[in-house]
Amino acid sequence: MNSRERTLMALHHEEPDRPPVSATYTPEVAAMLRAKYGQDNEDLGYVMGNDLIKTAVGMEMSYYLYPTETYTCKFGVEWKNVENETGAYTEITGGALTDDENKDKLANYSIPDPDEPTQYEAFQKNVRRYGTEKFIVGSCQCSIFETSWYLHGIEATLMDMIADEDYANELFDKIMQFPLKAGLNMIDMGADMIWLGDDIATQQNMMMSLPMWRKYFKTRYAKIFSAFKKRNPNIFIAYHSCGNCQETFDDFIEIGLDVINPIQPLSMDPIKIKKRYGKQLTLFGAIDVQMLLPFGTAKDVIATVRDYKRRLGAGGGYILSPAHHFQSDTNIDNIKAFYEAALEPTEYER
Repeated sequence: MNSRERTLMALHHEEPDRPPVSATYTPEVAAMLRAKYGQDNEDLGYVMGNDLIKTAVGMEMSYYLYPTETYTCKFGVEWKNVENETGAYTEITGGALTDDENKDKLANYSIPDPDEPTQYEAFQKNVRRYGTEKFIVGSCQCSIFETSWYLHGIEATLMDMIADEDYANELFDKIMQFPLKAGLNMIDMGADMIWLGDDIATQQNMMMSLPMWRKYFKTRYAKIFSAFKKRNPNIFIAYHSCGNCQETFDDFIEIGLDVINPIQPLSMDPIKIKKRYGKQLTLFGAIDVQMLLPFGTAKDVIATVRDYKRRLGAGGGYILSPAHHFQSDTNIDNIKAFYEAALEPTEYER
């Protein structure tokens, strides 16, 4: 059984030899793994054993874009590289639509061209190299809400959703065109899954009320999902939000979502989510990056991975993954332990 077959079985809620595995890496972790495993000409996930090959376009590519202290990405978001104890993160310091009281900036703002061909070169290369063996994911996260507030400021964006609906609607309508068109382009180029996402929740609960989310985002994602499924009825659609966003799951199912990521385990109980939604959604993630991977032992990691494979993988519908990138505070022994347990055959819970 190859990776494509394994992943398709899981997505069709059947039990493969083991749940498919996927992981991504911060730049520090990627450099550490390259130094140990080499094969610079191959996708790093392929080298490590991932079943899914993910390639991103759009705002998602603006993180870590340049090594300079500050930079501005193609969308017009201003970034600053900030070091911490184990590595660095890029933080947003401003955007092209901040302080837009007169609405002139939004009226004159244009998204980057989603049809510009060079941004898809890496994706097309991965389709050619891995498409017969691996499951190909085209990602365009920070799809609507995040890109909007990166440009306009989170307080201003949330306030406009209440006090200036015309501005909010114009902003979201303009921003959604990039993931819509980029997703369609990647479907045409051979994607098996399109992965969208916006962080809409905190560790405890949603950033906005469910009615407000429905008003501004459910309707727009419904249009995007419908366009994707019309272009290719066999395409799978994944959505990412950190935090406790489970209030939205029934609505996402209604509009055609296939896969939810990352099931952040310190925000939501993955086992309870599996019991409630396991026949309707494929769960993607669930391995804790906040406590387990940075502070647990290799034995802890192996035990958790084996347990989730057995329980979350039962009946299919599970893609094993950390709940975010492997972070710079995770040591190589725990990463090796993750893959050691992840790639073992699985005896599912009965």
